[in-house]
Amino acid sequence: MALNRVVICGVNTSKLPYLTEDEKNMLFDRMEQGDSSAREEFIEGNLRLVLSVIQRFGSSNENPDDLFQVGCIGLIKALDNFDRSLNVKFSTYAVPMIIGECRRYLRDNNAIRVSRSLRDIAYKAIYAKENLQKTKDKEPTIEEIAEEISIPKEDIVMSLDAISAPLSLYEPVYQEGGDTLYIMDQIRDRKNKEEMWVENLDLREAMDRLCDREKNIVRLRFFEGKTQTEVAEEICISQAQVSRLEKNAIKSLRRYLEDK
Repeated sequence: MALNRVVICGVNTSKLPYLTEDEKNMLFDRMEQGDSSAREEFIEGNLRLVLSVIQRFGSSNENPDDLFQVGCIGLIKALDNFDRSLNVKFSTYAVPMIIGECRRYLRDNNAIRVSRSLRDIAYKAIYAKENLQKTKDKEPTIEEIAEEISIPKEDIVMSLDAISAPLSLYEPVYQEGGDTLYIMDQIRDRKNKEEMWVENLDLREAMDRLCDREKNIVRLRFFEGKTQTEVAEEICISQAQVSRLEKNAIKSLRRYLEDK
């Protein structure tokens, strides 16, 4: 998806206006007084927010024009449902709404065919979840959603699973400086823990060449199957540091084994 282009849906994104918080509040005041032009000005002033959100879906190969339009629908829904009395920034409230709208669109256009009945149940559950979250100010449980829409919780779980888009294990979930945390790094590898596949490689001598901290990280990650986050908590350093040390250790081990 070519999101680096300047014109999307006929909009020159390089010339999109930027609104300060004070300007947003002034436009809200005008909207509350019935000024329709203020609404249009507010939406146009937040198109940069839509543009930044759809960047997250760059790997979807979806048409950027279509995704931008869907994101704008999410922006308008956020504006229609925003409550200023909660003292929350509009962008904080709008981003999840825009993301949700984009995800729904991508699920509808998923190449994996999902029955209409399952999609209907899933969308009812999603909208019920959003409404319950807004009224209760907390994440609702599956049981609460099931009670709200009078559908068995098993059907809700199955329908939500059916429309979920598959994720790559190498999808980035966090980045600090040049170090990226991927989904893969958050998975506990029980198979590797049980089979001790590292022992099948003659690494004992190579491991002895690592510093104590790198050796400990390799042991925790590959012998005990812990995630980078779990390792970071155990040895009291950041996940980014674990990632760096792990990469250095693997490079050293590979270099030694290739030269052996």
